[in-house]
Amino acid sequence: MSTFSRLIRHFCTTTASGRRAFPAATLKAIEEGITEGEKHHRAEVRVIVEPALTAQAVLSGTTPRARARELFAQYGVWDTEENCGVLVYINLADHQVEIVADRGIGRVIAAQDWQAVCRTMTQGFARGDYHNSTLAALTQVNALLQEHYPDDGSLRNQLSDQPMML
Repeated sequence: MSTFSRLIRHFCTTTASGRRAFPAATLKAIEEGITEGEKHHRAEVRVIVEPALTAQAVLSGTTPRARARELFAQYGVWDTEENCGVLVYINLADHQVEIVADRGIGRVIAAQDWQAVCRTMTQGFARGDYHNSTLAALTQVNALLQEHYPDDGSLRNQLSDQPMML
């Protein structure tokens, strides 16, 4: 895809597009899914939805993966006691989902497991089903984290469970 067509797509994907895909009820359900999941594992999950990148970011070639890593650092997802933060980043204009896991989790959960979670969302998004596909993906994330970082009684919420809409 050319830079020009990507630029147009990002220009046309507005904050209103983000609110239509992720209305308040969906954001609340995501928050509840994170909160419930974190009762059963020690990891910290953060969801960030970004309708589109700035023109400068598109023109400089910023990929969804690079943006996800930037947000992972910016919002301190890496700064958890057990290096167990997970960012689920959704870029609506690029139709991409990226998962960035901290090094502790990266050592125990395989890339193909994260790719399966991303596919759950992108396949649902392609059908226009943002609500159910995101919640299904969160169920997958929580199951993986419960398997590898089960609750040991030391639960302490270190990151907000509320999803962010940029």
